[in-house]
Amino acid sequence: MIVAFSVTPLGVGEDVGEYVADAVRVVRESGLPNRTDAMFTSVEGEWDEVMDVVRRAVAAVEARAPRVSLVLKADIRPGVTDGLTSKVETVERHLAE
Repeated sequence: MIVAFSVTPLGVGEDVGEYVADAVRVVRESGLPNRTDAMFTSVEGEWDEVMDVVRRAVAAVEARAPRVSLVLKADIRPGVTDGLTSKVETVERHLAE
C-alpha cells in the first residue's frame, strides 16, 4: 500500500517547516520507501508498518504543537510493490510518446 499524508501543526505560527521536518525525519528513519514533495509525504509498505509510521510522524509534531491536522490518502493494492516508482514511470512513459 501507498499512503500519502500531510501533517500540519496548528497554533504555532506561519513557519511550520521545522515541525514538518520532525514528521519527515520519522518517515525517513523508518526504512520504508518514501518520497516527500511540497504538499505530501508518501510512504510504501504493509498496512501495519505504514500506519505505525504515520502515527509516529503525527506524534512527533504533536509533541511540539498544541493541535495537529492530518490529511491521508491510501492506495490499497495487495501484491503491488515499488508503486512509488512504477506509477511515476508509467506516467513518464506515456508523456514521452
